Amino acid sequence: MKKEDLRIVFMGTPEFAVGTLKALVDGGYNVVCVVTQPDKPVGRHQDTLQPPQVKVYAQEHGIPVLQPVKMKDEVFVEQLRSYHADLQVVVAFRMLPEIVWAMPRFGTFNVHAALLPQYRGAAPINWAIINGETRTGVTTFFLDHEIDTGRIIMQHEIAIGPEDNVETVYDALMEKGAEIAIETIDKIIEGNGHVESMPQEQLTTSGEELHNAPKLFKENCIIDWNKSAKQVHDFIRGLSPIPGAWTPFGTDGKQTIKIYDSRLTGLATDKHAGRFFQHEGRLMASAGGEMLELKSVQLSGKKRMSAKDFLNGRKL
Repeated sequence: MKKEDLRIVFMGTPEFAVGTLKALVDGGYNVVCVVTQPDKPVGRHQDTLQPPQVKVYAQEHGIPVLQPVKMKDEVFVEQLRSYHADLQVVVAFRMLPEIVWAMPRFGTFNVHAALLPQYRGAAPINWAIINGETRTGVTTFFLDHEIDTGRIIMQHEIAIGPEDNVETVYDALMEKGAEIAIETIDKIIEGNGHVESMPQEQLTTSGEELHNAPKLFKENCIIDWNKSAKQVHDFIRGLSPIPGAWTPFGTDGKQTIKIYDSRLTGLATDKHAGRFFQHEGRLMASAGGEMLELKSVQLSGKKRMSAKDFLNGRKL
């Protein structure tokens, strides 16, 4: 089988998915259709529709686009079936019903931004950094009934540096995700639709703790200053630049402040947890009995700014 003969339906929504779709198009693979989320209302009055980045790319390259509201909708299912896909590739999309993922004769595989079975869920990059991991990666696996539990095809690993944040790891994994998707498709082509895969249980060791990666909401992005400075630092970079770690600010507690960049100092302090103060002209916060330097912040209602700009004219 040649790659031009393999009919591929691609499913994804954000920029992370565009990296893989672009690799498929540039590589001459036969992408017959793209499935993505409906256009999103934006603006003050929600009267402007913003198309997903995957849709924009697909339209620029003449690829048909489907945008179902419900994945089980009969009209959508029939439209999808009309493309006679041999294989479906999913990157940063939504949970699929069996009627969709079981449709192609060679199945549906997903590119997941973690080393499964670790970090199953919607926010694997964030939680790996929050938990202080020093490595992560990408995994391709066949979709199954339960989310992120299917048989693993391939994995590629990358290092997480001590100052990496979501943005830097995201960029590295987007590139790795495109690479592993191409390699997985090539293996499927070489095997004429068949490829070796293994159950995720084979990659776990006895007693190993499995971390999940649940969706992020405002409530689980608040900083706990009673944790160690290292844990707070990891939490901040694991949420930077989006959605941003935050904490109440000011004596009345009505304001909040997001923190995007921090540095460990190793300096002890007896100030109570969460206290903001100046030390040698630098903005600090007390975390677990240590000074944590804050480098980039954003007060509610204000633009993001450097610590130096924040301190100008402000007495702490």
